[in-house]
Amino acid sequence: MTPLAIKPPEQAGCDLVTLGEVMLRLDPGPERIHCARTFRAWEGGGEYNVARNLRRCFGLRTAVVTSLADNAVGRLIEDLILQGGVDTNQIRWVPYDGVGRAARNGLNFTERGFGVRGAMGVSDRGNSAASQMRPGSIDWEHLFGTVAVRWFHTGGVFAALSPAAPEVIKEAVTAAKRHGTIVSYDLNYRPSLWANFGGHARAAEVSRSMAAQADVLFGNEEDFTACLGLRAPGGRDSWIPTDAASFKSVIEEAGRQFPSLRVIAATLRVVRTATRNDWCALAWSHGTFAEAVHLQELEVFDRVGGGDGFASGFIYGLMETGDLQTAVEYGAAHGALVMTTPGDTSMARCDEVLSLARGGGQRIRR
Repeated sequence: MTPLAIKPPEQAGCDLVTLGEVMLRLDPGPERIHCARTFRAWEGGGEYNVARNLRRCFGLRTAVVTSLADNAVGRLIEDLILQGGVDTNQIRWVPYDGVGRAARNGLNFTERGFGVRGAMGVSDRGNSAASQMRPGSIDWEHLFGTVAVRWFHTGGVFAALSPAAPEVIKEAVTAAKRHGTIVSYDLNYRPSLWANFGGHARAAEVSRSMAAQADVLFGNEEDFTACLGLRAPGGRDSWIPTDAASFKSVIEEAGRQFPSLRVIAATLRVVRTATRNDWCALAWSHGTFAEAVHLQELEVFDRVGGGDGFASGFIYGLMETGDLQTAVEYGAAHGALVMTTPGDTSMARCDEVLSLARGGGQRIRR
C-alpha cells in the first residue's frame, strides 16, 4: 500500500484537476504534414489528457485549469473538452483582438509515424492565452478550499510555455498542499519548448524544484536524465537507461535526492520502429518497487499520449485501490491501449484496461 493520504470522494467536489494548455491537434492521418490536404481535429495537451482520460475511461470527476482566446477556435476546443466530459468552469477566457497579437489558441500538427519514420509533432503555440497566465490569474483558494479537490496534476509542458508558468504552478501547488490535495508532476521534457526560456539548464532547474514539492512524480527514461541529471550506471554522461534494472537505480536515486516524494512512476519504452515498441512501467514508493508486465513489440497506431495514458491509469489505480502493483499494471495497460487508437486521449473502456492489466487476451469479443 502507498502512503498517500487521498481524500475520500465524499469530501471533495472534484476528483482531479489539471493545469495546462489545451491545444487543437490537427492530424493528417497516415499522410505527412507537409503533403496533407485534410486534417482531423482533436483536442490535446500533456496535462489535460490526464483529466480527459480519467473522466472518459474511468468515470472520475475532473476539471481543467487553462486559458483560451475567445474566438471560434477557442470555442471549438471548448466543445471538444465538453464532449470529453471534463469540467470547463475553470477555463479563463481572454479577449481576442481579431489577429492573435495579444493572445491566440495553440495548434499542434502531429504525424503518427510508421516503421522507420518516427512520429513528429509541430507546435504552433507561441503567444497563446495559456502561456500568458500569471500568478493571481486563478482563485486557487476557492478551487482547493471551497470546491475541494482530491488530486492536482501538472507538468513540464505547461512549465515550459513562459517564464511565468513555473510561478503559476508554484502558486497552485502551495494552495493544493495547504488543503491536503495530492500533487503530481510529470517531467515531460520538450527541448523545443524550453529553447527560448533558458534551455536545458532552466528546464533542469524548474524540474528539480517541482520534484522537491510534489507527492508523485511521473516521467520516462529520458526525462529522469534530461530533467534531473540522473544517469544509469556505466559512466557515460549521456547514458539513458534502456532496461528495467538500470532504470530502477535511477528511480531509487531520485527518491534519495527528493525525500518528500512519496511515489515515483515511470514508463520505459524501447523504440524498435515507430509502430513496434517494447513497453513497460515501474513504480516506487519508499524503497519498494512494483513492475508492470512487459509488453514486447507492442504494435503502436499513434504513440502520442501514451505517457499521459499511463499517468491517468496509474492515478486511477492508486485512488481506487491504494496498491502500488495494481496501479502500475493499470497504468501500463491503459497507456498501451491509448496507443492503439488515434488522437492524444483515451478511447479505451475501463473494463478493457482491467482485462489487459489482468492478462486478458486479444481474441474477438462478440
